[in-house]
Amino acid sequence: MARTKNLCVDLIPVTVLTGFLGSGKTTILAQLVQNPAFVDTAIIINEFGEVGLDHALLEASNESIVDLSCGCICCTIRGDLVSTLTNLFERRTCGEIQEFKRVVIETTGLADPAPIIHTLMQEPKVFDNYRLARVVTTIDAVNGMRVLDHNPEAIKQVAMADTLLITKNDINDPLGIGPLTDRLDGLNPGAVRSICIHGETDPMYFFSGGIYDPSEKGRDVSNWLAKEAASSPHNHHSDINRHGSGIQTFSLLRTKAISRSALAIFMQMLADQKGDDLLRLKGLVHLNENSEWPAVVHGVQHVIHPIKRLSAWPDNIVQTRLVFIVQGIEKEWVEDLLNKVTDSAYARLSV
Repeated sequence: MARTKNLCVDLIPVTVLTGFLGSGKTTILAQLVQNPAFVDTAIIINEFGEVGLDHALLEASNESIVDLSCGCICCTIRGDLVSTLTNLFERRTCGEIQEFKRVVIETTGLADPAPIIHTLMQEPKVFDNYRLARVVTTIDAVNGMRVLDHNPEAIKQVAMADTLLITKNDINDPLGIGPLTDRLDGLNPGAVRSICIHGETDPMYFFSGGIYDPSEKGRDVSNWLAKEAASSPHNHHSDINRHGSGIQTFSLLRTKAISRSALAIFMQMLADQKGDDLLRLKGLVHLNENSEWPAVVHGVQHVIHPIKRLSAWPDNIVQTRLVFIVQGIEKEWVEDLLNKVTDSAYARLSV
């Protein structure tokens, strides 16, 4: 259903933040929620798996942050996201939450953006109160080419974007970004492009935009949305810990503290031995040292990022929570590796 821009001025703008696993979406949001310009923004986070962490990693005292850790958003979009947006608007109207002026939806890295965009543009319960303003996509300068080669979702995420934020350029060979830039030019030559280092980006990439216009993105985007309009809901949501063939998620939980050295050895061995199939690792870790400050860990394939600290444990739960999204890696193998490392002499090394 088409709407002219002058009829949408009072509708709440929605920005979709997408990008493949480990491309830096949550890091960017963590910076933005600390920016005064980002006040009055409701954030909806969707994660793939049984334990949601991204909302905890934002460290924002914002009652309008909503966690949709109920599986892949391309399956739940027709129900849970619509219900969440409707509920947010009702709570806003009743004064139960602050009067947010905009919404940012962070999708799981495995999300096909087509059903998200289609629903935001065509679902009456949504477009009575909201308008899709922008699609922002993160693309990893280190793993971006490999991701685009092997994941059709990533192709769509790039092609449907208004803005492309290229992340991790600080740890990538500067000469190596050329092929990725050429690839992005071919997929979406009209998108605004920006280098984003350590999550720092201009909030205006999220705020500008009137109404998302698929016709500006090329024939493929229009075709994808047309197919979405004619399709039935996906049939792979019976197991929320799987998405398509071979990709699964699992989590490891433990209350006993571990040493920083054991954690470092575990993550490095995991990346060295299983990096090709490690699509994403993220979590909070209970370390022996300064245990009141949870350690935040991230890894994507063979890249392990430096440990950071939060100022407090989310929900006051002192517990290691590691979430893995993998292809062909057994949970038992990872759990056994962690147990062997934490019970070995590695656990007593100083780092």
